[in-house]
Amino acid sequence: MSAAGRIFVVSGPSGSGKSTLIREVRQKVPGLGYSVSHTSRPPRGQEKNGVEYHFVSKENFLEMIDNGEFVEWAEVYQDLYGTSVSSLRSQITIGLDVIMDIDVQGARNIKDHFKDAISIYVLPPSLEILEKRLRERGTDDEKAIRTRLKKAGKEIKNCVSYDYLLFNDQLDQAVEELKAILIAERCRKSVRLPKAQTLFNLGAH
Repeated sequence: MSAAGRIFVVSGPSGSGKSTLIREVRQKVPGLGYSVSHTSRPPRGQEKNGVEYHFVSKENFLEMIDNGEFVEWAEVYQDLYGTSVSSLRSQITIGLDVIMDIDVQGARNIKDHFKDAISIYVLPPSLEILEKRLRERGTDDEKAIRTRLKKAGKEIKNCVSYDYLLFNDQLDQAVEELKAILIAERCRKSVRLPKAQTLFNLGAH
């Protein structure tokens, strides 16, 4: 029987590149699942339902909250985002590690439910570069960009509570660092010892 998978929570301000990092790492690290969150906001650009997010109406989202279907949910910029219990458990119970793109509030809630979840905060090289990235993305108007930058300045302070900090300056390097974190965590004694005990009759420790 496979050992239970682990949950890796990745947070960072809008424009930090966390979604790109996760996408790149999922192509390089085997046995890595991804929790697709639900949201009440409409799709942006080329986003597809069930890929980037499960897009649902606000009414349906609220109904899911009432039914206790989310392990965490939050309101961000008047839109609702949430992670369903089933999307996590269906993967970790078969031994898949799950990597999640989630905000600070959601990360706290995940830690409350899954104590051994690993948290990683993605930082931009500077707020100036973050602003440049948001503008080049071309998905927000001036007011939205100002709101995101103001929120980022406050939110970044929460990075001190995360297990790992990752600067996304050069994408290739950041991808390798995130990959290294995942691999190192998989090699922890607490993860590997049960298998070693079985293989080499080590007994309980």
